[in-house]
Amino acid sequence: MRAMLAVGGVAVLIVLFFLIDAGEDAPTLEVFAGSASKPALEECARLYESENDVTVDLHFSGSGTMLSQMKMTGRGDLYIPGSPDYMEIAVRDGVVEPDTISILAYNVPVIAVQKGNPKNITSLDDLLRDDVRVGIGDPRTVCLGLYSVELLEHNGISERMRDRMKVYAESCSKAASLLAFGSVDAVIGWRVFGAWNPEKIDIVHVQADRVPRISYIPAAISTFTRDRTRARDLLDFLGSDACKRVFREKDYLSTEAEARQYAPNAELGGLYDLPAGWSDG
Repeated sequence: MRAMLAVGGVAVLIVLFFLIDAGEDAPTLEVFAGSASKPALEECARLYESENDVTVDLHFSGSGTMLSQMKMTGRGDLYIPGSPDYMEIAVRDGVVEPDTISILAYNVPVIAVQKGNPKNITSLDDLLRDDVRVGIGDPRTVCLGLYSVELLEHNGISERMRDRMKVYAESCSKAASLLAFGSVDAVIGWRVFGAWNPEKIDIVHVQADRVPRISYIPAAISTFTRDRTRARDLLDFLGSDACKRVFREKDYLSTEAEARQYAPNAELGGLYDLPAGWSDG
């Protein structure tokens, strides 16, 4: 009887050992991303998890904030900023593998306004009106903020706008939320904002020749990854037809040609250096 109990006890310990070991070995991939890609990336992650025995742990905030967190913690399998600016910084700082960079979608800057456009905002110049409250992403940590300042600088209204800016949002999603909650009348945002909350947000396109640069959402393998094979597999999945379909359904622009319909002569990608007047807060 004692022998049977002993054997049974050993069997239980073996089962527990394998359960604990399996739990420890269950693979998790960490993705640090700017929130410009949040709606599509969340769905792509769910699709990937449904097809693979892997958990995708998504972290979202401003692209600069996410990059800083990766550097401070030495963690992350993929980095997906909301624009190429922070990807260039990530390359410079040795955080990503440059030869793995791929483009998931494209974006163009627009003026996002409250539903129905009650302030009748039709151009960038209307943002200078005293009755219009304007918000942007924080240009020190949010890629959208960089594009906003560049847009204002390119059109010669940066100085006047800086002193009357009402709100700096800490991510793209929070910039869009400013309109949803009625905190501002307009936000310099991405075209896709209109699809994020169509009941609360309308889009006013900036005149094509006034847009200096088109953005895209890049993704790359982090140099911190501890499982490069799985990180590569996830990156390939994000570039697959299944995920491209998700981005299209979420109203992101799939190709450069689509983006150029809104700004045919704009530059693509690159890095914009934030002027001192904005970077010093």
